[in-house]
Formats: sequence, structure tokens, C-alpha cells
Amino acid sequence: MIENKKKPNPIDIHVGSRIRLRRTMLGMSQEKLGESLGITFQQIQKYEKGTNRVGASRLQNIAQILNVPVSFFFEDAPGEGAGTGMAEASSSNYVVDFLSSSEGLQLNRAFVKIADPKVRRKLVDLVKALAAEAEAE
Repeated sequence: MIENKKKPNPIDIHVGSRIRLRRTMLGMSQEKLGESLGITFQQIQKYEKGTNRVGASRLQNIAQILNVPVSFFFEDAPGEGAGTGMAEASSSNYVVDFLSSSEGLQLNRAFVKIADPKVRRKLVDLVKALAAEAEAE
């Protein structure tokens, strides 16, 4: 018997990952987002994985709750614009992966609180130096 499992559309996966990114950046749980929308956290999980497609009106509601324009969910989407494709999409996935991690979120939240641009620059230089040192080993 042939399995007829439909793979999620790359755009649905991307939109879901952007929902997760923004939700975690705000420190909001899946339960809280679900409550705000009147749906279960399991439904939020399905949206974030791209398993279920987010309808236009629901995406508008999510954008309002997460305080971003709807266009936020489509930034860097696969196939967006001329000459872009899966290679560009996968290269930007590391940003989503980083900001979805506990360490990435902690670093991001702390970094944006640093008011002095010179201190931020020095911190970036330090991280680059540490990364280069680790790469050399």
C-alpha cells in the first residue's frame, strides 16, 4: 500500500517558523498564544511546524497579538523575489534556529539592552575572535 502523506508546503513551514521565532522572542508560550486566538496549543504547534496552514484572517490575528506586520511572516521566504530559492532560504534558517534556541534568545535579549554602540561592536568582535579560535583548533 502506498502512503499518501502530503509534505508541508515550504511557505507554510517558513510562516510557522516565523510565528515561533516571534513568539519566543516575546517570551510567549504556545498556550498563551493559543488562548489569545481561542485555539489549543496543539494547533499552534501544528502551525509552527507547517503541518497545518494558517488562514489569512488567523494570520492577521497572530500578527496583531505578536505586534508585527503580516509581512514579517514572509520575510526571507523560499522563492521570494527574483533569483531566490531554497539555497537562500536554508542559509537564513540558521538565524531562525539561533533565535529559537535558549542561548540565542538570551544573547539577543541581553545584546539589545546594551545602549553603547561601541560596546556592542566590541562584543561582536569578541564573539568573532572566539569563533575563529574554536575553528582553528
